[in-house]
Amino acid sequence: MAIAKEGMAHEYGVCVGRSLIKSYGDDVKVLARALPAAGSDARMSGCPMPVVINSGSGNQGMTVSLPVIVYGKHLGVSREKLLRALAFSNLLALYQKSKIGRLSAYCGAVGAACGSGAAIAYLCGETYDVICRTITNTLANVSGIVCDGAKPSCAAKIASAVDAAIMAYSLAKDGHVFGPGQGLVKDSVEKTVECIGLMAKEGMKETDTEILKLMLQ
Repeated sequence: MAIAKEGMAHEYGVCVGRSLIKSYGDDVKVLARALPAAGSDARMSGCPMPVVINSGSGNQGMTVSLPVIVYGKHLGVSREKLLRALAFSNLLALYQKSKIGRLSAYCGAVGAACGSGAAIAYLCGETYDVICRTITNTLANVSGIVCDGAKPSCAAKIASAVDAAIMAYSLAKDGHVFGPGQGLVKDSVEKTVECIGLMAKEGMKETDTEILKLMLQ
C-alpha cells in the first residue's frame, strides 16, 4: 500500500494509476485497478520502496493484494476475513503459476488479477460456484496478454487484468459464465486452469523466443 500511495503522489512512468483516478473518480472499482497500477508505475520506474511478491514478482504481489485490500476496507470486513481473502488470492495465483512454470510469455498479472477477483467474490460472501465462475470468466477474457519484460506498461496490463476480473465477478454473480468449448474453457475450473497453463507453458515457447529477439533488436 505504501508504494501504491507513492505512485499516486508522484509522476512515475505514464501515471496509469493517477490517470484512472483523474478520469473515473475514486469508486471502489476504480481504486482496485488504480492502486496496484500506481504501485507498478513507481516500481517499474525506479522507486526503491519494498514490495511484497507472489511467484517471484512484485507486480504480481501488488495485483493479488491491493484490490482485495481496497474491497475489504470498502465492505468493512473483519481483519480475519481480509487475511483469509489475501491468503486465498495468493494461493490461487500460485496454483495457476504452478501450471505455467518459471518463465513464459504469459503475463503473470492475469493470474494475479484472477486471484484478486475470486477473493473479492469471497469477501462479498459469494458461493463456491460464483467464485469458480469468476475464475473461468477472467481466464476466458484476458489470458492472451503477453509478457514483454518488466517496464512501465506493466501498470496498464495490471489495470486491465483487474478490470477484467471485476467484470468476471459481475457476470458470475448474475449466473453468467463462459462454457466448455468456448476457446480454452473446459468443463471444470480446474481443467480450465490446467488448459491455460499448458497454453502458457508449451504453446507460448516460440512466442517467448520471438519476443526476446525483438526486444534485443
